[in-house]
Amino acid sequence: MAPKSFRARRLGIALRHAREAAGLTLEQAADEINSTRSTLSRYENAQTMVSPASVRALLTLYKRPENELEDMVQLAKEARKPGWWVSYSYILDRRTIDFIAVEAEATAIANFEPSVVPGLLQTTEYIRAIMRGGPHTLGDEEVEQRVQIRIGRQERLKESDPPIFDAIVDEGALLRPVGGEAVMAAQLKSLLKMSELPNVTIQVIPLKAGYHRGTRGSLHILEFADPEDPTLASVETVAGQLILDRPHDLRTCAKIMEHLRAVALSPAESRDTINRLLKGL
Repeated sequence: MAPKSFRARRLGIALRHAREAAGLTLEQAADEINSTRSTLSRYENAQTMVSPASVRALLTLYKRPENELEDMVQLAKEARKPGWWVSYSYILDRRTIDFIAVEAEATAIANFEPSVVPGLLQTTEYIRAIMRGGPHTLGDEEVEQRVQIRIGRQERLKESDPPIFDAIVDEGALLRPVGGEAVMAAQLKSLLKMSELPNVTIQVIPLKAGYHRGTRGSLHILEFADPEDPTLASVETVAGQLILDRPHDLRTCAKIMEHLRAVALSPAESRDTINRLLKGL
């Protein structure tokens, strides 16, 4: 099953809304285009890629305006284009691939990490050290493949129209000598450089803040340009990345992120902290 890109999710939602506006059930719509209820359900839930021809047939049946029909046909074409990450599907688990797919379309990303530097800000050697010390024993080739995947995710931060990235990291993560002192020194210098980008904000939660609501694990919140695209959240579990989209879960995650911003140092104070830690190496 192909990963759910956000374009596919958006298309599925649009198809469902159009069908409901036409007053048709899944069975009725399927009968009209010589399909099945289960197939249309998979289209609407982005579990199966829908062809541009099927989109045209469905929206014609639903009597949607021509401009809307053409927009959705174009969206169907775009949704079928594989992202760069698809070539790594044999390496990563499905949930991680799904996360990368939606992250690639986010216009604003907030990420809190309690134990490591946020992935989008990690240097190549820092990534290698993490991959070699992870829960699975990886060969050199597997490590390098995962390094390239993470670097590929980072490329968006330096594009001409990059997402806004708010990174919050616990000071404990910056004190942990991942890869040794030389790797950490390069990582801290990189954080200072990345913090100069207009779309990147880095905040550090000092150890003196004590226990806080993010101590239990990492958190991502992804926002998108189209108002039809709901905000998504992601948490890291021992079983991998878990994407959350239920309103109650999103409200909880938003409150936690708001709390973390409040207990974190300001961006300027955070830079001072990173500089202090760098001088201490």
